[in-house]
Amino acid sequence: MAIFLGVDTGGTYTDAVLMEDNKRVIASSKSLTTKSDLSIGIGKAIEDVLDKSPSNPSDIVLASLSTTLATNALVEGHGESVGLVAIGFSEQDLERQGLSKAIKNDPVIFLTGGHTHSGEEKYPLDLKKLKGLIKEFDQSLSAYAVVSSFATRNPSHEFLTRDLIRDVTGKPVSCSSDLSAKLNGPKRALTSVLNARLIGLIDRLISACQFKLKTLNLDVPLMVVRGDGALISAEVAQAKPIETILSGPAASIVGAQWLTNESEALVSDIGGTTTDVAILHDGRPKIDPLGAKVGEFRTMVEAVDMQTTGLGGDSEVRLNSIGLEGDLVLGPNRVMPIALAATIWPDVVLPNLEAILTAEKCGEMDTKFVYPTMIDTKNLKFNTREMLVLEKIGLSAKALEGLISSRIELATLDGLISKGVLMMAGVTPTDASHVLGMSKTWDVKASQIALELFSKRRNGGGDMLASNAEDMAKLIIERLRTQTANVLINAALMEDSEEKDLKYEPLRDNWLISKGLENHKKTFFINFGLNLPVVGLGASAQSYYPKVGKLLSTKMIIPKYSEVANAIGAVAGRVSVKCVGTITSPAEGCYRLHGLERQLDFKSEQKALKELEKILSELAINKARLSGADNIDLQVDRDIRSSKIENQRIFIDAEISVTASGRPRIT
Repeated sequence: MAIFLGVDTGGTYTDAVLMEDNKRVIASSKSLTTKSDLSIGIGKAIEDVLDKSPSNPSDIVLASLSTTLATNALVEGHGESVGLVAIGFSEQDLERQGLSKAIKNDPVIFLTGGHTHSGEEKYPLDLKKLKGLIKEFDQSLSAYAVVSSFATRNPSHEFLTRDLIRDVTGKPVSCSSDLSAKLNGPKRALTSVLNARLIGLIDRLISACQFKLKTLNLDVPLMVVRGDGALISAEVAQAKPIETILSGPAASIVGAQWLTNESEALVSDIGGTTTDVAILHDGRPKIDPLGAKVGEFRTMVEAVDMQTTGLGGDSEVRLNSIGLEGDLVLGPNRVMPIALAATIWPDVVLPNLEAILTAEKCGEMDTKFVYPTMIDTKNLKFNTREMLVLEKIGLSAKALEGLISSRIELATLDGLISKGVLMMAGVTPTDASHVLGMSKTWDVKASQIALELFSKRRNGGGDMLASNAEDMAKLIIERLRTQTANVLINAALMEDSEEKDLKYEPLRDNWLISKGLENHKKTFFINFGLNLPVVGLGASAQSYYPKVGKLLSTKMIIPKYSEVANAIGAVAGRVSVKCVGTITSPAEGCYRLHGLERQLDFKSEQKALKELEKILSELAINKARLSGADNIDLQVDRDIRSSKIENQRIFIDAEISVTASGRPRIT
């Protein structure tokens, strides 16, 4: 009997499951994710699931990990400081694809160099300039991203730059050509920047998991779920962490199909930070042809076609006071629920809330607390303002009221939160569920006082939001259900539309959809809903989703083990590696192969196609084996473009992709 261990580390919880021969769940467990030391939460989840299982730990043959940490980091705008080296590009070139938002205030080094469409050097590479600029910027950076024009046709300038940076700094370097074989330099630059920003985060996660497995004497291979639901080795994930964006959501889709055997459905997974929606077609998750989109960023990473929204049980509840009525808004930022904060810091949170309630205040800061995440800050540099704010906060939670005295300090605080050094605690849907008796996991009294305070806030018309904590909680839960319905509708609209990059439109602003969900029947009637069932996943799905199904006039399926579907999906997938190469014809009778370590020229189109397929097949098989695959299958796809001029066929270009896949190798 072979036992598989699946682990999913999310923003709030770390889940673990044990599965027998990939056929049935033996045991499952949940533990709080401990961001200051991920191994603590991972270790507790694994230890709990081992304690619940009658199986012998020595029967475990494989461990597999999925995570939402990379997704959450991009949605919330977190990550480490990186430098971008852009070769053969101008500032205007890199304004496209949202790169300026991704790079933030980090440095960009522009160098001459790059190649042409056919892979020939356009300008010599200026490495001397690079060496001088590295010394100027390196101290504040944790990693580098490198992009060169037409690097997918000739990556030599990227590789030379990578080697120099590694020699001088010893820091990780992400080359755009290693992450995608497609053209579009600005989009490759965005992908490589995000990859570099995530290296430290994913390395800490994988190292924590490996450390805990070792301490538990589990000498087994560790796999990681990629964004398309396939498995890769831990070593590959550490080098290319961008491939783990949508890892958790992808695992949840695989897990949802395994749990329900549904072939056509929407899958909605609500976590602490995000709600992830995808569509099952023919029993498989649909892959996004445009590349994974997380938050506002569209990358070149192949991943499930997923709508990820900053909406979860731990979403910050905010008041939008624009207009006379005002409105509740949930997310996209995640904060620690007041109920949990009061459990961790009982001498700080509850006394402060009680004091503010006695004073009958109702300010914006009254229900907010800030605390240090205790992450390793040795690679981070802080300015004078940041140091002063950190000294004020110290090593425990502090009430925000009275702590921050100016807008400059508030902006500094936001910057430290963005770096992951600090985190906020505040009112969340989790607190609302504690007030309504839907959950009793943590401090109910603290949630009641926090919502009592929040209810006293006033909208644009001067009216209080609610008369008491219970009514305030009902408003928050109703808002969560409405926003969830909106997310599902948006996913359905995008699926049915030819315009695949539709902008998200809030439900409250779409009168027809809103009335349709209410089954409007007056002068005219309109009904609106979903034509597919919804599979609801996540620890809080049972609390929130049944009424969402009614709102959308569709069947809501919440399967057994839905709260650990990600961890189930982590061990239900296959190892899969895709290698892609391109053939161009820079001159008549010349067929040039790209996407390899060096360019190769052939005089025959058929010989070029045959050779490229052979090289890619060998490469894919080797990479699949390195990623831990056994019994490997190959799938070859050819896309040959040509045209006819005066009845003569003219070769334009060709792309060959070879996918090697198999079940993970077990001990």
